[in-house]
Parts: sequence; C-alpha cells; structure tokens
Amino acid sequence: MGSSFTFAAIIFLTLQTAHSSNPPFACDWSNPASKSYPFCNPKLPIPQRTKDLLSRLTLQEKLSQLVNTAPSIPRLGIPAYQWWSEALHGVGNVGPGIHFNASISSATSFPQVILSAATFDSLLWYRIGRAIGIEARAIYNAAQAQGLTFWAPNINIFRDPRWGRGQETPGEDPLLTSRYAVSYVRGLQGDSFHGGKLRGHLQASACCKHFTAYDLDNWKGVDRFLFDARVSLQDLADTYQPPFQSCVQQGGASGIMCAYNRVNGVPSCADFNLLTKTVRKKWHFRGYITSDCGAVGIIHDQQGFAKSAEDAVADVLRAGMDVECGSYLTGHAESAVLQKKVSMSEIDRALHNLFSIRMRLGLFGGNPSSLPFGMIGPNHVCSKEHQYLALEAARNGIVLLKNSPTLLPLPKTSPSISLAVIGPNANASPLTLLGNYAGPPCKFVTILQGFQHYVKNAVYHPGCDGGPKCSSAKIEQAVEVAKKVDYVVLVMGLDQSEEREERDRIHLDLPGKQLELVNSVAEASKKPVILVLLCGGPVDISSAKYNHKIGGILWAGYPGELGGIALAQIIFGDHNPGGRLPVTWYPKDYIKVPMTDMRMRADPSTGYPGRTYRFYKGPKVYEFGYGLSYSKYSYEFVSVTHDKLHLNQSSTHFMVENSETVRYKLVSELGEQTCQSMSLSVTVRVQNHGSLVGKHPVLLFMRPKIQKSGNPVKQLVGFQSVMLDAGEMTHVGFVVSPCEHLSRANEAGAMIIEEGSQVLLVDDQEHPIDIIV
Repeated sequence: MGSSFTFAAIIFLTLQTAHSSNPPFACDWSNPASKSYPFCNPKLPIPQRTKDLLSRLTLQEKLSQLVNTAPSIPRLGIPAYQWWSEALHGVGNVGPGIHFNASISSATSFPQVILSAATFDSLLWYRIGRAIGIEARAIYNAAQAQGLTFWAPNINIFRDPRWGRGQETPGEDPLLTSRYAVSYVRGLQGDSFHGGKLRGHLQASACCKHFTAYDLDNWKGVDRFLFDARVSLQDLADTYQPPFQSCVQQGGASGIMCAYNRVNGVPSCADFNLLTKTVRKKWHFRGYITSDCGAVGIIHDQQGFAKSAEDAVADVLRAGMDVECGSYLTGHAESAVLQKKVSMSEIDRALHNLFSIRMRLGLFGGNPSSLPFGMIGPNHVCSKEHQYLALEAARNGIVLLKNSPTLLPLPKTSPSISLAVIGPNANASPLTLLGNYAGPPCKFVTILQGFQHYVKNAVYHPGCDGGPKCSSAKIEQAVEVAKKVDYVVLVMGLDQSEEREERDRIHLDLPGKQLELVNSVAEASKKPVILVLLCGGPVDISSAKYNHKIGGILWAGYPGELGGIALAQIIFGDHNPGGRLPVTWYPKDYIKVPMTDMRMRADPSTGYPGRTYRFYKGPKVYEFGYGLSYSKYSYEFVSVTHDKLHLNQSSTHFMVENSETVRYKLVSELGEQTCQSMSLSVTVRVQNHGSLVGKHPVLLFMRPKIQKSGNPVKQLVGFQSVMLDAGEMTHVGFVVSPCEHLSRANEAGAMIIEEGSQVLLVDDQEHPIDIIV
C-alpha cells in the first residue's frame, strides 16, 4: 500500500561524523600493568577474573562500588561506571549515564510501551529492543555514556486503570507482558530473536523492573514508598511473577530492579525469599540486582522495617541486592561492616555480580572498539531504518475503536476537502506524544503536521486552555471552526500532567471540559466527527461510543516521534489499522474499587469485581484485545492435534469446590519432558475479506466450559501478527502447552491442571478440549 508522500520527505536524517575520543574502559593494553592482571585476561573464565579483581581491592574500594555512581579505581586502571541509564522506548536522558551533545544529540524515540504492546507482535518488539541496544552501544562508543546498563523494561502488570505508570508497561496480561519482556531483552542485549546466541557477550544490559507487585505510585495519600502490597500466593504465582520469571529464564536478562514497596510486610529489596530463593536459586538468575532509586534508605527512614541505617544496609545485602541506586550505602555500609552486620562474603558476592556484567559488556578487555559491538558508530543512531521502525510501531499499534457508518478512511483524492483539527492534544509538544522516560527524538511530527501532509490548509484550534486539563474551554470558537469544514478530528486525552510516575489518576473521565467540547463540536459538525485519544491508561468514553455524531474513535497511546504521521496515514487510508487493546477499558465507577486492593479474583460476597479481563466480572467500555480494522477478517479452526488430554503420568490430587470433588495434577510433578510431550498444535485459518492489505494480530484464548471459582474468565494462550493482502488467506499455527497455558495457581501458589472441559477461542470461533485426569 503506497503512501501519498514519500518517507524521505518526512525523515530528516542527520549523518554523524566519527567520534574522536574513546569510551571509558579498563585493561588498557598500552599500560604494562594491565598485562599482569589476571582480571584483564579475557581468556580466563569470568568468575576467576572477578575473584582476582576482588582480591586486589581495599574495603573502602569495595564499598565504593556498591552504588550506581561507582567511582574509578585509578591504581588498577578501572574507570568510573554509571549503572543508571534508561531505555524504556528509546535511549533516554532520564538517568545520569547518557549525555547527548553535538556529536550525538538525539536517539530514536519509539512509541510508549503500552502502544507498542497493542501490536501483539513479538518480532516487532525484538526489533525495537535491538534498535535501542544498537543506539545505546553507539552512544557509548562515542564516549557519550558512562555505562551500558539500562533499567528497562518495565514489566509490572497494569492491574489498575488509574496507575500513572501503566503507560510504561505492556498491559494487563501476564502472557503478553512475558512475551514482550523476552523479545525486548533479547533485542537490547544483542541476542537472536529465538535466544541462545549471546555466548556471554552483551551489546547492552537490560534490567527487568520493578520486582514485584509494584503498581501504585500515589493514590489518595498512599504512596509507593510506604505501600505494603498484600498479595496472595495464588495471585503472585499466576499474575505478578510470570513476566519476571520469563524475563530471567527465557529472555536471559542480566539485571533486575527491586521495588520500593513492601510485599506482604517485607520491603522488596530486603526480601531474601524473593531475591535469593526465588530469583537466584529457583529461576537461576546470573545477573545483578539493583534497588530502585532511594529504596534502601526508606527501609529504615520511612518504612521503619529496619531498626537502624546499618540494619537496612545489612538487610538488602543479605537479601541478595547487589547495587544501590542512591548513596545510602556510601554513608552507612562501612559502619555496618564494623558492627559486623554485613559480612565480606555478602559484599564480594555483590561485587562479583557487578564486575561480571561489566566484563560481559566488554569493558575489561582493552579498547572496546576492537571487541564485539566495537564498530557500532554514530551513523547507527537515528538511522532511516530505526526511524521507519518507530513509524511502523506507531501505526501498527494504534487501535480503531469505532468506525460508524464506515466514516473512515477519509477521502484523500478530492482537492477541495477541508479539515479542522481541534483539541488540546492536536498540536501537542514532544513531551505529550513521546510519553515519559523519553530522550530527545531524532525527528518530531505533531498530529497537526501529520494531517497537513494530506490537507495543506487544515485548520487548527486548541479547544481548551491549559492543555488536557481543560479547566476552561473555548467551545463557541471551536464550534464555529467545525461548522465551516467537511471533516473534524478531535484530538483529546491525557498527558504527563494527568498520568505519570508519582501521579496516579483519581478518575477515569476525560479531564475538565473535554467531554463538553467533544459533544458540542460533534453536534455542530456537518458530518460525524473523528475522536482521537492520546493516553496511556484507559478513559471512560461510553458517551462517545454511543453518540451517532461521533463516527470514528481511535486510541493512539503516546505514539512516539512519528506518531503524527502514523495517525494521519490511518485516517486517510494509507495504512489499515490492526492494533488491539492491551488493557480493559473500565466504566468510570470502577474508581469505587480501592487501588490498594491487590486481589485479582472477584469476590461476589463483598461486591469486589476483580481485575483485568481474566477475572473482572463487571461491565466494560472496551474489552482487552478489542480492535477494529478497515478489513473484515474471518477465522476457522483447521486442526487441533488432541481433543482429549489424558494426564496419567503422576499422582492425582483432589479438592472440593462448591460441594464437588475436582481432580487435578500438580504441574511440578509432571516434569518438563511430560509437559512438552502433551503440547497441542493448533492451526487456525485466517482470511482478509477487505480491499486493503492489513497487519492483523490473531489472538487465541482459552476459557473453561463451566466457570469455576478461582479460574480465569478466559485467558490469552497465544498470539501472532500476520500480514494479509486483500482477499488473502493463510494458516496460523499455535503451540499450546497444558502446563503453561491450561494451568492455574491454587491458593497455595502451586500451578495445577484441573480435570474438565476447556474451550479454545479465536474471535467467535470455538473448539472444545477435554482434560481427563
């Protein structure tokens, strides 16, 4: 499908000159001493090298390395290192590790994560991670970075629609979030898409955060620093923990960040059961664990969990944390050692993990320019390929929520078409379109500029004073503008003043007078209007959904540096929308549910409605996975290898539910080989009945035939994104693992497979599966 204007006319590509200075590194071979140090010998195993290095450090030198701003050790030729850099959806300048200057002044800014997640495209996520990793290494090679450890991705479950940081996550589903984590981490670190090709070397280091059950920032006087998340073993096992387990075991992440909050009374960064027993021993994690910034100090100073500052230091090191973001250890670690609250073995363990990562990054092997990834240079930053990828991600993620009566796409052939672009986000700054944790973008195209490529004389009116807060609106002026044109696009929603880190929302409505503006303009317009929403979290737009004067609704998240082009291409038919919502959109009275209630499952006896599409049992504005297209797609189950699954390889257990005895198997007793042998191969025929090519995510769900207490209403068990030409048909294959996809956690947190009938779902097509124990 051709665009009405060339991409070259949009993209401004700055070709950088070669860098003139070297990045910081240890083991400079021009220094004779380097050749005598075993820790500088890349032929030796990393554990042997770190052991040698630690044997040469004084206590003060060791302690100095336990904070994110690690100073140099000049006598050993070891430069300073900065552990804190950010790369949520592009290399950012939020942390102190990255410095943009004249040589490299920007980096590709991809859509905010929640919008990329709406593509349901694992390969796209990998390509984004890979592009970010390449740009990160290029910036380091240009001596504009003090480190290569990036504190991303954020893989917390988007549990509550009010959470200000939900925009940073892949959404509310554990499988979706797990797949995103694996794809992003493999891409950033330089692994292959299918994994297993790293062989120790890291292009850059990814860090999965915030471990665990962190999804409240500041709500009605409860903040993330003092919040004690009370989470059942059941919810931990099948909702909160799976993304982190996948990130470690499948993604091979080299970093994990522990969170501010407590979990069942224990601060995350001081929880031995979480950091050591679960992450290191059960999941076999071999990377480093950092605190969130300032998280160590609050354990004593605010939470009162530790009796003294030295106890707080001892608690986190004993739990398994390796490095602090902050300076609390700088002030208190030595006295903790002198008071014999911290042992040298705990310090050495942390330092082994930290220096191992720096060695895997190639920072202890001489000049990095002659090592793997050493030839990545400034010309790899803001490349045409990466900028096109940012555009691709935005237009494949944008979700068409309403198109009645087939108002979209708008005609682009008539030279006389007139268009008004109205609303507080219509000509918004980069801060709005990029979302949080962004760096300076290579190029920036506003929503208005995107439309002006199609309609040269598009009329603009902000509609509101003061941006999306819209405390006062210029409704009469906006109405007069709308009356004079053929078509109206209203660009409304939120921005970082409404939702962000440290700011949760208190309502789910459009802010201020936005809805009044929408209704007034819609009523006055010649034709039904198009409503575009920029926001991370969902808003209740029920009235717009059912208003016949609003013909089209699109959710564009925070679409990144080229989001203005992506949206215009969809609205004028140069791209067929295919995005699907990665979160449930709830009605506004959902705010009656306290954000502090961590339960996922509904409790009918108290009226608690549950959370996310898996357990929520109330009305919805839009469902998880909802999204329209300009094409009509049909589906059909072609084959499923087994209609009946016989589980007789291990002992059978029994439990009583609603006076019925239910037979089940423990996944842990079946074993990995048995689980793999029982996998189902599912083939679905998909056809595009439209006249446009389309990128289309196919979502495979499973639901129990008879709903039981504690079981998900339905659950995503697979997804694939396929490109189909007009009229084209293809077969999509899924592998369904009973142990992974047909299991649920019991109240003790053990994964079980119950006897009974399940139903595979793709859209309105169903296929039954019987599980016999």
